[in-house]
Amino acid sequence: MMFVFFDMKNHKVTKMAFVFLSFFCLIGFSRAVVSNRMGISYGRLGNNLPTPARSIELLQTLNAGRVKLYDADHEVLNHLSGKPIDVAITVANDEISGIAANQHLADQWVYEHIIAHYPNTRIRYVLVGNEVLSTISTAQDLQIARDLVPAMRRIRNTIKAQGIKNIKVTTPLAMDMMETMFPPSNASFRTEIHDLMLPLLKYINGTKSYIFLDIYPYLAWSESQRDNQTAINLDYALLKSGINQTYTDPNSGFVYNDLLDQMLDSVVYAMAKLGYNDVLLAIAETGWPHAGDANEFGANKENAAEYNNNLIKKMSTVPAVGTPARPGEVIPTFIFSMFDENQKYGPATERHWGLLNPDGSPVYQVNITGQGAPSD
Repeated sequence: MMFVFFDMKNHKVTKMAFVFLSFFCLIGFSRAVVSNRMGISYGRLGNNLPTPARSIELLQTLNAGRVKLYDADHEVLNHLSGKPIDVAITVANDEISGIAANQHLADQWVYEHIIAHYPNTRIRYVLVGNEVLSTISTAQDLQIARDLVPAMRRIRNTIKAQGIKNIKVTTPLAMDMMETMFPPSNASFRTEIHDLMLPLLKYINGTKSYIFLDIYPYLAWSESQRDNQTAINLDYALLKSGINQTYTDPNSGFVYNDLLDQMLDSVVYAMAKLGYNDVLLAIAETGWPHAGDANEFGANKENAAEYNNNLIKKMSTVPAVGTPARPGEVIPTFIFSMFDENQKYGPATERHWGLLNPDGSPVYQVNITGQGAPSD
């Protein structure tokens, strides 16, 4: 993938861009009020992590407004009861096909994992699967991908039947769903998932839910370094808005101050090409690793602190900033992650995204509220 940036700071916004901007401004003003409190992803693939009770205490100490769980664990949900924290729970990938084929299984899942805890635990999102469209090379994976929307529909039907109206049903997708991302106006989804994206976008849009994205400027930046391409500026990837680098989309005329906005708007344009201009954005995962292998450049505490603190300021600003294609839109955001997870496989960066050490001390200074200076 080629990452090319143009210095077009003084480029006049085209007529096409004006039309897009006007359209998206109308969308932004029509949105219901959505909280911009930051969220944190709470993964538990580690053998040295605090207990769920202690972890939820730490979550409150961080002043997180949201938490994303990679399961729907009863102990964790019990400890979240009565806490002013919005919760996202997850249906495992291997449960999707069964739920899609059997409404009784969907009912059972909802009763066990939602009704048993709601409303004392503020469940607000049900994430069906995790990065389901990233792997469709085997017959089983493809079947799970095809069963995704039917499973979402069954779960939502059960939730609605209980009279619950404030829980959104969706699924998190990784950015490997994109064929091209740069410039954003030329972005598109991978051809082989078009037939899967269409019903998914139709359902998400029709239920006024969000498309949840696992989106990592670090990965795009590191790929540009590793492949000896036209390298992405580090400050631009770290969200140092307006420092050393801006990028103007040659087709839309939109000026970008950071890589995250570029990546988000690439999804906006890709969805628009499939006929869906109005699907809401949310970030299920984003962050920056604080350590890595010797060849994983840029993975250090300084960069991690820079990225996450800039992210928090950006996403918690009132009124919301949005992106060039979605100005003023609140984008619910979860930082990955609360702890390092030492049982993950792969390069060292996979195990070093945490904000907190196992003893609860900060890995580096971060301020989840975005107010005042970062502190530990």
